[in-house]
Amino acid sequence: MLTFTDRGAVPAHVLVRFLDRESVLLNLETERYFGLDETATRMWQVVTGSQDIEAAYQELLAEYDVEPELLRTNLTDLLGQLVENGLLQVLAADVGKTAAL
Repeated sequence: MLTFTDRGAVPAHVLVRFLDRESVLLNLETERYFGLDETATRMWQVVTGSQDIEAAYQELLAEYDVEPELLRTNLTDLLGQLVENGLLQVLAADVGKTAAL
């Protein structure tokens, strides 16, 4: 289950190409491609570049004039579709981080 403390990562089997402000994602395992519009592309960029989904949500909330709950719903729906189609990997917040000694 997706939580906002998780972080999003691009799986190794996914190629991403940006075309103007939109993007195309290609799943090399299924040989299916998916087009993202400008808003979905921005969500993808922020989620895959943030420390966790909550940080991405906060950045998008500051960037867009949108009701917080609508953004949360739309972001959750998009990420769920991406995960379902093997285009996004969701990692627990502590996976891949090293602890300071």
